[in-house]
Amino acid sequence: MQRDPLDPKRLIREAYRIEGIVIAECRSIFLDWALSLPDGQDTQAAIGVMIARYAPDNPEHPMTEVLRDGTRAISVPRRRGGWRSRPRES
Repeated sequence: MQRDPLDPKRLIREAYRIEGIVIAECRSIFLDWALSLPDGQDTQAAIGVMIARYAPDNPEHPMTEVLRDGTRAISVPRRRGGWRSRPRES
């Protein structure tokens, strides 16, 4: 089988194959998958590809829900804390 650059560990693929998987397990798998994406990879685009690939045949699967949640969570800007949120001194 050829290596998929957007799912190099086949985490998303395997999540859809696990019978009885629950949303908490899917979230954990999603995080591992997102952290394993290549540097510079557009995460939104990668999630979109995974949704297009798996959601049509698995609309009620918990991983489909997690992927869709991932698109919403990433698109919401968040306040940064720590030193990045402090004004720079001149």
